[in-house]
Amino acid sequence: MMDIRPFETLGHADHGWLNARHHFSFADYHDPGRMGWGTIRVWNDDEIAARSGFPPHPHSDMEIVTYVRTGAITHQDSLGNQGRTGAGDVQVMSAGTGVRHAEYNLEDETTTLFQIWVLTDKPGAAPSWGAMQFPKEERAGSFVTLASGFAEDGDALKINASARVMGATLKAGESVELSVDPGRHVYLVAVNGSIEVNGVPARPRDGVAITGEERVTIRAVQEAEIVLVDAR
Repeated sequence: MMDIRPFETLGHADHGWLNARHHFSFADYHDPGRMGWGTIRVWNDDEIAARSGFPPHPHSDMEIVTYVRTGAITHQDSLGNQGRTGAGDVQVMSAGTGVRHAEYNLEDETTTLFQIWVLTDKPGAAPSWGAMQFPKEERAGSFVTLASGFAEDGDALKINASARVMGATLKAGESVELSVDPGRHVYLVAVNGSIEVNGVPARPRDGVAITGEERVTIRAVQEAEIVLVDAR
């Protein structure tokens, strides 16, 4: 089963400093048919104006992955962590027993990013934060794991969930194939460039929800950067 969710059908909130699209119900956007996908609870497509951002606010028992598409985001939290994550790179916050954090765009340009929330498998764990660079040339033509709850993904950022966040960049005409457990839930978005997923066309920033499939084949119609989550 595969469901293409066109960008223009996503939830939308424009706060001036923040222009957000919601793949799943979030804040004032509520769609009973889009409450999540498996354990993927949030996928927000955010544009954050220069010199603005999210002031301190709390989270608990959630795995929060931020994939920066353009610009950069600067993180601060109540654990004392602080760091700047630039385009193509990833940060992870395991909220655990509770943490307050702020996310600021301190750049002189708009920052665009995906913020992805996955339900935790370990309620009450100690909170943590981490970030890592993932050069695009290292994922050219194939998927690399950016964040994972599986021990075998040793080089990826750690999350407390049975899930993987993956990224790939494909040249026009290039394809990549993944073997997946048909009982799990895959959700993917092309940052840019049109793609075909198992032969079905999807445009940039459309959501593609997949379950019940053993293979996912992605072909880039145009040069494309892809983010994919494989979760319970």
